[in-house]
Amino acid sequence: MLTGKQRSYLKGIANSIQPILQIGKGGINENVICQFDEALEARELIKATVLRNSEDDARTACEEIAGLTGAEIVQVIGSRFVLYRESKNNKVINLP
Repeated sequence: MLTGKQRSYLKGIANSIQPILQIGKGGINENVICQFDEALEARELIKATVLRNSEDDARTACEEIAGLTGAEIVQVIGSRFVLYRESKNNKVINLP
């Protein structure tokens, strides 16, 4: 569980990164979960976009993916969301 200070720190970092994953018409399936899992292990902090033609809104998609990957929700703004999960082998971000 992230504290307010940690969440604020991660929001600052996430402000400068581009979305690397998208959730579209196909919704959330096993392949999408696998991509999020691999991206979280490699980068720890990722930003994703939910496209307009998706069945889910950003909050619902974010909560579902976070639950399935074991990630923490950093923020959800509009159609974008940010997830964080500490990497087992490639730790880059040191939380305050």
